[in-house]
Amino acid sequence: MRILVVEDELTLASQLRTALAEAGYVVDVAVDGQDGHFLGAEENFDAVVLDLGLPLLDGISVLRRWRSAGRDMPVLILTARGDWHERVAGIDAGADDYLTKPFHMEELLARVRALIRRAHGKSSNEIVCGPLVLDTRSARVHLDGQPVTLTSHEFKLLAYLMHRPGQVVSRSELVDQLYALDSDRDSNTIEVFIGRLRKKLPAELIETVRGLGYRLNGPTS
Repeated sequence: MRILVVEDELTLASQLRTALAEAGYVVDVAVDGQDGHFLGAEENFDAVVLDLGLPLLDGISVLRRWRSAGRDMPVLILTARGDWHERVAGIDAGADDYLTKPFHMEELLARVRALIRRAHGKSSNEIVCGPLVLDTRSARVHLDGQPVTLTSHEFKLLAYLMHRPGQVVSRSELVDQLYALDSDRDSNTIEVFIGRLRKKLPAELIETVRGLGYRLNGPTS
């Protein structure tokens, strides 16, 4: 899962990047509204954490422009304590949830998980595909009730596929799930990680669709 953080307080932006990365997300950060708007308009994110008090272009304007352009990724806005009219304006502009500063990082992570679940029609932290169960909260995977040990990259790829059962996912999409924009990217590693997953999971679970990408097979809930 890929998250965009738009926050001009550098310390908080760094804390958010670290916490979200440790929770298994790929995180890109913008520190002003113009860069944040550009990234949200041009790249695909599973959720956005958006501060409203941004330089160059305020968060409300950023959000309105995204929604006017048809960008429908879930957005969690960050607002100042007691600034209720800002929260109302954010919701009216198309925000999906809000959090008041200061906040506990665990609450932010829980709200991000909930936004992503709702966006994919899920009501639980657990995603089930036949005998395979992935818990997005604990970042654990079980097969037939037994724990499956995965690396962080393997978990990210599997989680992305399990959120999109039956859909063909391109290699470029999977690259986006492993690497932030400011990191070195190598699409050839996708085949390596898919191969490792196939050794740990039922062989037929992940199908290669030649020339297009990969597809997760099996009943999910």
